[in-house]
Amino acid sequence: MRRRTNRGRHAQSRDPRGHWLLLSLLLPLAFGALLFEGWTTHEVDAAKTRSDCTEPVPRAVAQGGPVVDLGRGTVKSAAMPARTVALTYDGGPDPVWTPRLLDLLRKHHAHATFFLYGAKAAQHPDLVRRIRDEGHEIGSNTYTGAVMGAASPLRARMELSLTQKALAGTAGIHTRLLRLPQTTAVDTMCGPEWKAAQQAGAEGYTLVAADRWFRKPSQGLVRQFSQTDTAYKDTERLLDNPNVGKFTTVTAGAGLAAADQPVSGVERGLGTALVWVKTAGYAFVHGMTWVLGIAGALGVLRLASLVVFARAHVRRLTRFRPGSPWLREVVDPVTVLVPAYNEEAGIESTVLSLLASTHPQMQIIVIDDGSTDDTADIAARIGDPRVEVIRQPNAGKAAALNTGLAHARYEIVVMVDADTVFEPDAVYRLIQPLAHPAVGAVSGNTKVGNRRRLLGRWQHLEYVFGFNLDRRMFEVLECMPTVPGAIGAFRRDALMGVGGVSEETLAEDTDLTMALWQAGWRVVYEESAIAWTEVPTSLSQLWRQRYRWCYGTLQAMWKHRRAVIEVGPSGRFGRRGLSYLALFQVALPLLAPIVDVFALYGALFRGPVLSAGVWLGFLGLQLACAGYALRLDGEPVKSLWAMPFQLFVYRQLMYLVVIQSVVAFLLGTRLKWQRMHRSGTAAQQIGQPVAYQSLSSR
Repeated sequence: MRRRTNRGRHAQSRDPRGHWLLLSLLLPLAFGALLFEGWTTHEVDAAKTRSDCTEPVPRAVAQGGPVVDLGRGTVKSAAMPARTVALTYDGGPDPVWTPRLLDLLRKHHAHATFFLYGAKAAQHPDLVRRIRDEGHEIGSNTYTGAVMGAASPLRARMELSLTQKALAGTAGIHTRLLRLPQTTAVDTMCGPEWKAAQQAGAEGYTLVAADRWFRKPSQGLVRQFSQTDTAYKDTERLLDNPNVGKFTTVTAGAGLAAADQPVSGVERGLGTALVWVKTAGYAFVHGMTWVLGIAGALGVLRLASLVVFARAHVRRLTRFRPGSPWLREVVDPVTVLVPAYNEEAGIESTVLSLLASTHPQMQIIVIDDGSTDDTADIAARIGDPRVEVIRQPNAGKAAALNTGLAHARYEIVVMVDADTVFEPDAVYRLIQPLAHPAVGAVSGNTKVGNRRRLLGRWQHLEYVFGFNLDRRMFEVLECMPTVPGAIGAFRRDALMGVGGVSEETLAEDTDLTMALWQAGWRVVYEESAIAWTEVPTSLSQLWRQRYRWCYGTLQAMWKHRRAVIEVGPSGRFGRRGLSYLALFQVALPLLAPIVDVFALYGALFRGPVLSAGVWLGFLGLQLACAGYALRLDGEPVKSLWAMPFQLFVYRQLMYLVVIQSVVAFLLGTRLKWQRMHRSGTAAQQIGQPVAYQSLSSR
């Protein structure tokens, strides 16, 4: 069956947009849920300890009972009758002790009043409903247990209103009972707490304290417990006290109207929404804590593995190098394929750098893929018999390489990009590993030439620390996924054996490398074969380049997915290389936006010192590994200053590229080949040698 051309496939291109709207909605919603969870759970703007009293409570309150009504500007208090005990439990509901207390009360046919935290109620709605269904009374202990007298006015209002919403959403009620956190007897509602009590009384709440410790059950009392094992034991003893004739709720014992009030459908709906937000926030925080821990552990493990395997790679360098006692020096003639489309800015420097190679015999084929500029004419004017120029209608890079391959005269083929400038010994060093009969392809060392600006420095660090350090590990693990299009050497028979360069994906270099593994060939890395490439100089160009790379890599991974279950070199590549790509270049970047949102949450609510410490610790590990990578590549470490800034812009751009690519891949989008604007600055870092200057200046 005839292979479809890139042009035919590209005619169906489309670019998905809806997922950006989804992401722009999802992230603010996630951050909003986290803000709410953090504001309430971590009690932002809420005091955890009460201040000293500056003035006592009024005498009418101090000398009255524990149940206080401050409505209409008057003080009314009530107490339990003789031999009547109102059991009250603060906090909770607690998933362990609340059910046990309910079981104990049911066993003794007793009822009690539970003063609940709104946040806990929203978290355990089933327990709230059980409390009500078993005939117990529900009161408010505020949303988080904040000290009301020390809270800001906003916080104080929210503590009460959110608790009412939580009760509405869980049990369909509002309550008129309130126990101020960290108060016991009525005289502890002094100073700022008395002002908070007055404000709550004006809003219709009945304040419930507890009787003093010396009052006996036979006299009647309101007993205050927390929901703990101690409270369980004390309750059990009290229930067996023969001096108590009745255990009841606060309102029943004080002769007040029932505290529970039914709510409207709208109020219940708002309460249900609060419960959902609380549940989602709680689950998200705890889930992301695990995800962040696992992702962090994987990140540290990856960094450690890169260093360990890089050291192993350095120790085994002599296995495929000239001078090894059992490997011959490779001096065979080489065909160099240079596919080019509108590369007039850099094609001359590329070809002249190849002609200046120390390798003795080369055929250089420039395949002009329908350029609309002077690319082909510039290459033809060089006038060296080793240079051949082939013109063809535009069909894509893979088709251009196959055209060049059909005209190749030699058994060793080097594929290069038309914006790349080569060191004089690059070709010679690149082909030496082919002395080993099992090696079918060799990846060279691509360096960034135009690295003087910040964006170029970021890409320089990525090439050295990311790509090249990864390649050392891939060689040791025998799972190299990509021989870069900028510089790679191949056996011609290996290429022909896999059908040439596939036009089915946009990452033809990755697709080809994976096909070679599946055909049984090994792929290695030659770090001393250096070529200088020109990288994008704007974020929009970088986006287009990396989008194509990532999308094409996903295509290639899917195409060669069966390698995971195969045996031999193909199976090793599949289980190691494809798994590594799926985990570290797809899965973790997809989680990155949520991780960033959660990191911001941690800085706001879990302490900036802890968050900064974790961030700086991981950055320190990255800097140490990047410094080691730079030293291995013979690069100055002074460029490390740009790395911390890379984490704020560059990193976000890269994971957005992955998100776009995954969505496009899942939707079956046909992505167009997107050409980067060239300026001919590939050799900027090495000073543009005279031999590489343009013909017009000679």
